[in-house]
Amino acid sequence: MRPVVVRERYADLTDLRLALALSTEDSAEEKNDLDPLERTTCYTHRRWPHHRDSSPLHVLVVTGHRWCRRCECAVSVAIDELVGDVSLTCPKCGEMPASAANRQVIRCCRASLAAATE
Repeated sequence: MRPVVVRERYADLTDLRLALALSTEDSAEEKNDLDPLERTTCYTHRRWPHHRDSSPLHVLVVTGHRWCRRCECAVSVAIDELVGDVSLTCPKCGEMPASAANRQVIRCCRASLAAATE
């Protein structure tokens, strides 16, 4: 379900795979066929999530994405592109907050890693 053309917003990207994925996910999201929190690309940063997930813009306190509710702080993201490993760790308690939102962050980063190397 790839678009025929890359959207103008992504025309300057050198990674054609990324530009096509961004365009495809934008279209799917606009049609309500894709939950914005399930994207394998980042609309805001025009990058793969595994390349930008440490951005403070991606901490969502309300939903618990990249957030430790017990310690009330943003969690750190560690991504190992060689082995495809993604982990989240709270800098205060040293644990990975076991929430559905944080599991979703890990799942989307892993999907992003896979999509970037297809």
